[in-house]
Amino acid sequence: MKILTEWLRTYLPVLDVDDAQLAEDLTLRGIAVEGVFEINDIAGDSEAALFDMDITTNRVDAMNHYGIAREAAAIYNLALHPLLSFRSEAEESASVLSSPATLFPVRIDAPDGCGRFTAQVIRNVAIAPTEGVIAHYFGELGLKQISNAVDISNFVLFGMGHPNHVFDLDKIEGGIVVRRARPGEQLKLLDGSMRTLVAQDLVIADHSKAISLAGVMGGFDTMITAATKNILIEAAWFDPATIRASSRRHAIHTDASHRYERGADFAAPPVANALVASAILKACGGSLVGSIVDIIIPEQAAKTIARPPIQLAMSEVHRHLGTTRAPDGITSALVERYLTGLGCKLTSTGSGVWIVKLPSWRLDLTREIDLIEEIARVYGYNRFANTLPTPAEVIPHPIARAEQAVRSRLFALGCSEAISSTFASASDSAFFAPATPAVELENPLNEEAANLRPSLLPGMVTMLAHNLNRDVLTARLFETGAVFTGSPAQVDESLSLALGLTASLAATPLHQAQDAPFFELKGAIESLLSLFDVPAPTFTRDALPPAFEASRAASVFVANKPIAHFGQLSLAEAARRKLRQPVYLAEFSLSALFSYPLHHPIARELSRFQAVERDFSFTFADATEWQTIAAAIRALAIPEMQSLKPAEIFRDPRKNPGHVSILIRTVFQSPERTLTDEDLTAWSSSIIAALEALGGVLRS
Repeated sequence: MKILTEWLRTYLPVLDVDDAQLAEDLTLRGIAVEGVFEINDIAGDSEAALFDMDITTNRVDAMNHYGIAREAAAIYNLALHPLLSFRSEAEESASVLSSPATLFPVRIDAPDGCGRFTAQVIRNVAIAPTEGVIAHYFGELGLKQISNAVDISNFVLFGMGHPNHVFDLDKIEGGIVVRRARPGEQLKLLDGSMRTLVAQDLVIADHSKAISLAGVMGGFDTMITAATKNILIEAAWFDPATIRASSRRHAIHTDASHRYERGADFAAPPVANALVASAILKACGGSLVGSIVDIIIPEQAAKTIARPPIQLAMSEVHRHLGTTRAPDGITSALVERYLTGLGCKLTSTGSGVWIVKLPSWRLDLTREIDLIEEIARVYGYNRFANTLPTPAEVIPHPIARAEQAVRSRLFALGCSEAISSTFASASDSAFFAPATPAVELENPLNEEAANLRPSLLPGMVTMLAHNLNRDVLTARLFETGAVFTGSPAQVDESLSLALGLTASLAATPLHQAQDAPFFELKGAIESLLSLFDVPAPTFTRDALPPAFEASRAASVFVANKPIAHFGQLSLAEAARRKLRQPVYLAEFSLSALFSYPLHHPIARELSRFQAVERDFSFTFADATEWQTIAAAIRALAIPEMQSLKPAEIFRDPRKNPGHVSILIRTVFQSPERTLTDEDLTAWSSSIIAALEALGGVLRS
């Protein structure tokens, strides 16, 4: 936004600081001046400056010259020139015509969209090119000049900040009606474009047709031309959400819509209307007909100018703002001066407490802390002493250590962390989590984001496909995040972990090449479980979701409760997604895992005595699982047995079909003594007996 300091100073005639200092002081108060450009006359003497300003969206009151002047007045404790400081003779004489019969007919049929509407008629005007001060200011600002009446309307907009419009009165049939558009209604705008309106659009209409897209742009048929003789001046207050919706719907952004969308001043319409009327009477001649028409919707007024006051305590000011660099600091007198300068009205209740009536143009002030922030802003943030906050104990989140342990382990396993969308399509939700109800969104962005995700797997598959489609053929990914179940009325949230793997791995002594990814994923799950003090897990094919290929998938149960599912993505789904190679997935319930404490390794003194290895070579039926074998040996509870693992696994279908040969290696060691042959013989006999009880055959 551009601000001309020559124009700004007309509202502050006694402002004696130069433009550079003014720019710095405004910037330090949160009214950012991003550039200062000098404007020179023909002789080269500097007369004024142009401020290039960045005004935040909540400060619509400062998006004009008078609003910036108000800020300067509060900073320097100066008197601000009132906007309506006089009434012309024509305005005074018009009061005799103010009987109801002479008032221009105005009706608001859409009170939810228009809270206030003012109208003023001026007859016998002379439309001509703009001259004088307005032409000078517009030239300095680089604004387009149209005609005296239209330029006066814009002059008031950029001067005091409230949008307004001038209509050719003779082209208005009957009176004004502010209403919602009729579906399919046509309106030609000032830019010459023809717009087809919808029922949600707010329009200013006469008794037969729409003549303006309210708050956005006026109509072409009622615009001011050189032939215009009679004028209707309009200034209103429109609902911000309504104007924003129309502006976006029709892809039109104007100076008026920019201000209405952010919340205009409800008290400003009669002031803006009177300013336009006064300037037109001077520049264009003519005479007023009747008094200004001013219609107010009480329900809208109650939310704006009739807002309840706020209580402000000096003790809260000191508590929040602390120590200042100035000798006297922030006093009660300064509080009253700053807030009064910004337009607030303070009533003291004693003991450093005020009841503060808020200005109509500051809808962003709603709480006591907002007023305290305004005091600090006008006082100057640079005038506060630099202090450190009081040290406070940092309390970690209860699951922070567990989360960090899981992430560190996955990084160590060669996985990369990824993040996917929180949403999922209805079809993906049903496919990957058929047993849980998905939470449907009321207004989804698109069909691919119809639900809150009930599972992390849809996002993981999408990320793996993204890698494969870009020739990244080896990817190990993980994602932690919330998953959602239930209904829009009751959403249940839990923490989950997804693992994704796609790679071409080589065969090992324990498995074939096509099985390698499955066992790598299984190993990752076992590694994560080892971080916690959990009961021994059970791997089963029960309760598998349909997203997995049944022959290469498993469920993980801990204490008879499912905690994870993992395996290859179903071939049908892989074909539907056109995946170039098999994809393996796992989903882990972190909420269930984190219910167990982290495992804390205990360091023990190393034994001084010799360790002894013993190998047992057995043949088992293919259906026998390693976990069954290991459980049978551990059930013997031999305290000196330090380790147990399968050293070799091999099959010979010709000699022993349907069976597998396994070499089991054990290590025995005592921390107190050297083991004897009798010890080893007894333990070996017990192990052989336990394995034979499982159906194993000792190989010679």
